[in-house]
Amino acid sequence: MVSQSNFETAEKLFEAGKYAQAVPLFESVLKTNPNDLKALEFLGDIAGKQKQWDKALGYYNKLKKAKPNEADYHYKCGGVMGMKAKEVNKFKALGMIGDIRSSFEKAIAIEPKHIDARWALIELNLQLPGIVGGSQSKAIQYSNELLKISPVDGYLSRGHIEEYFDRYSAAEIQYKKAHEIGNSKVTFQKLYQLYLKKLNNPKKAQELKVQFEKN
Repeated sequence: MVSQSNFETAEKLFEAGKYAQAVPLFESVLKTNPNDLKALEFLGDIAGKQKQWDKALGYYNKLKKAKPNEADYHYKCGGVMGMKAKEVNKFKALGMIGDIRSSFEKAIAIEPKHIDARWALIELNLQLPGIVGGSQSKAIQYSNELLKISPVDGYLSRGHIEEYFDRYSAAEIQYKKAHEIGNSKVTFQKLYQLYLKKLNNPKKAQELKVQFEKN
């Protein structure tokens, strides 16, 4: 009962962003039950939020070992490795790319409709130079897959690709489609910021804002 109480308190602290206070409580849960996967995951998430990449990876690798067919564990490993790769020297980062990519691909192999893993692979293919595996066509391929799973994510991701390559008019078309379907803060912001900062069209930005605030 004490372990359960500690877990619930720690979870509330985590949700409130009080990570330093949550950690010892999650650790006490693990002392009682070393195989508590949720406590391990929370500790991994906290380490990630605190940019302690190796520590986060340690927790996520334990989760992968305990439950190798859980897509999110592979996705989270890939995400943490990706963040670490941004901070290490380029030579070391190059050596990590294969593991990062395969982590996201494994998440999709386990859970074919995994949205976040596709977003991550789109970003990876955009950020990497072609010589080390970056590819606009691969990014578009994952965007097309997203379109079938979640049309809003499909249009948003394609808009993101177009915006990344400074094709702002093409990005506008995609973001408008996303906003027509989603009509959310996320879709609004993408289109609004594009009008304001990339297309330099404050009139369209204002019209969009007025329309969105009416709904």
